[in-house]
Order: sequence, then C-alpha cells, then structure tokens
Amino acid sequence: MDPLTRVLIRMAQWLRHPPSRRTVQIIVVVLVVATVLVLVEKFIGWPDWATTERVPMRRM
Repeated sequence: MDPLTRVLIRMAQWLRHPPSRRTVQIIVVVLVVATVLVLVEKFIGWPDWATTERVPMRRM
C-alpha cells in the first residue's frame, strides 16, 4: 500500500472516529514544539552546549 493511500485511510478513520480533545491537544503541543525547534535552528543556530561530539571508539 503506498503512503498516500495510508494517509487517506487514516484521515477517513479520524473523521469517522475523532480522537479525544486531550489527544488533539497533545498532538498540537508536539507539533508546536517541533516547529519552534526547527525555526530556532534555522534562524538563530543551534547552541554549542546542545551539540554532541563523536567520541572515538577504542579498539580492543
């Protein structure tokens, strides 16, 4: 099944059986937080303290 068909089926299921208000609120909050993080990274830049560095693995 291709991805577009899955999305359309999921949308139809949501229309027939809408999620609770609490579930919708959680989804909206997650989307807002993700959008804010993307915008901060794009326009301001990611802070050095939040960047991880690769640690070389020791060979045995």
